[in-house]
Amino acid sequence: MKEVGSPNLLFENVDLTPIQPILWKGLHREGAGKPVVYDPVWDLRALMLRQILQIPYMKDLVKRLRRDPCLRRLCGYGDRAPCEAHFSQMKRRIGPEGFRMVEAHLRHEALRIRESQPLAAVGLIQAASLDGTDLPAWSSRDPHDNTRGFGDPEARLGRGPEGFYLGYQSLFMVDMEGFPLGHVEASANVNEKMLVEPLLDRVLGEDLEVELAVGDSQLESQRVFESLEERKIGHIIVWRRMKGRDNPSDVLTVKNRISVEGPEYLRCIYHRLKAMSESLNGRVKARLAYSRFTWQGLGNASIHASIIFCIVYAAVIAAYHIGRPELRYSIAYFA
Repeated sequence: MKEVGSPNLLFENVDLTPIQPILWKGLHREGAGKPVVYDPVWDLRALMLRQILQIPYMKDLVKRLRRDPCLRRLCGYGDRAPCEAHFSQMKRRIGPEGFRMVEAHLRHEALRIRESQPLAAVGLIQAASLDGTDLPAWSSRDPHDNTRGFGDPEARLGRGPEGFYLGYQSLFMVDMEGFPLGHVEASANVNEKMLVEPLLDRVLGEDLEVELAVGDSQLESQRVFESLEERKIGHIIVWRRMKGRDNPSDVLTVKNRISVEGPEYLRCIYHRLKAMSESLNGRVKARLAYSRFTWQGLGNASIHASIIFCIVYAAVIAAYHIGRPELRYSIAYFA
């Protein structure tokens, strides 16, 4: 029989004590006023459990918590479970920046404990890949302006791999093992090249140093090249094949939808790192419902991505704590 863990094993081996001040923002522990009934750590576990169990709506999460005492105990709740509005208030109270701080803490802990990449523990990332994904909005188009959402006014019409869609996009960076280093979200109508600089600022602002970055032809632009060179980051960006332009012989050029041509050593590095980013993308979509975004607003899109990456980091931490480092990227084991 195949050995499996559980979300309880994940939560038991991740210490959230250092982020208590972030989660308790706007709440009081003593003095006059309504007492806090639910510990915000329990609420964070409930949001993570929602992604692990791939529960689509918050109302469904509340129903599951109220009906299943095992799920309540898993999160830390007693005989009662919060209502749907409680989670909405929590997201608004902590905000996207607060969830990013929680995510940053877990990322630093996972980098520190990960023995397979010892240089990453001191902030040196030898090679990383830039990749993105679409986050379709749970909304129809506005009948008076079909370039924006009706139920979700911040959603915009953009173009993805399968055609036009309404929603948001996420650009993230992963290292040579498929470990996520950071992400940034924007409306679907924003050019992906415009997200590279904010992503680099966010990743490098956390005491990380990246030596080499890899990206596909969507990122080919002088602006991206200059952003990487200003930060002393080497780059392997695939060049598009354009009529009337001869690409240099020492760069990679698009051959077809999945293949590139150019120097052999560059192709090996590119395919290795792209495989890692596609692996992460596939895991979080299949196991954590990354592309199923049922909240509204750009801020909630950022919170959605932060919660999912928190689970990825928690799996790495838990795998080392239980003495099973080979399971550090197995989300299925802890589900």
